[in-house]
Amino acid sequence: MLRERELKEYLLERHTPETAKIYLRDIRIYLDYMTEERAEKAIYQDILQYVDYLRKRHQNPRTVNRMLYGAKSWHSWLLHTGRREDHPCRFLRLRDAKGQDIQLQDLFSSTELEQLMERKERYEAVRTRNQVVVSLLIYQGLRLKETEQLRLQDIDLEAGTVHSRGMAKTLPRTLKMKPKQIMLFYRYIHEIRPEIQKEETERLILNIRGKAIRADDINYLVETFRDLFPDRKLNAQTIRQSVIANLLKEEKT
Repeated sequence: MLRERELKEYLLERHTPETAKIYLRDIRIYLDYMTEERAEKAIYQDILQYVDYLRKRHQNPRTVNRMLYGAKSWHSWLLHTGRREDHPCRFLRLRDAKGQDIQLQDLFSSTELEQLMERKERYEAVRTRNQVVVSLLIYQGLRLKETEQLRLQDIDLEAGTVHSRGMAKTLPRTLKMKPKQIMLFYRYIHEIRPEIQKEETERLILNIRGKAIRADDINYLVETFRDLFPDRKLNAQTIRQSVIANLLKEEKT
């Protein structure tokens, strides 16, 4: 009981109560299948066997993907509590869980995207960090990898700009910040980030453990907002496509 209470508190720190409840239920299913002792020592192949078990029980790939995230959350908790030093399925992606091409109804208006900035969090440091990440996605339209690669020197608060170093298919570019982002970033960089930092790094965004965030972590964060739009396809791709569509719409008016 004590361990489950600790796990529930961990989930509530990172998700809405409803999402935490769903993940807790999926974790119980994972542990019933695996047994807690075996799960604590699970390797990648063990997780694949669990996914195969889920696919035989559930026809909807999204259901399987959601339940996999429950298992991922449990292993993230093991990392957080020091019970493990590795994560056996952090980068496991299910191709059949991906949706079809983005349709018009999948896109979000600027007002809808703004709702991602308003979610309450239990801890102010988490809320500020999440708002910084979300703002880069909904205002600058950065890709996950671009957001991961941002460094402190890429943010110029005086000029109000964000410099993206680019990727294989994206040229380096300097983007204007929204006025509301400047104070948000100032507080994060000068107050929140030094407080949570646990290792020397120039990376701008840190994860909950105080280390440089990965694109996978950002993707996971986006997943936690799905309950705001339960009937819509909210993910990093639809956010970026929505930003582009909204900018094009503004240019035409």
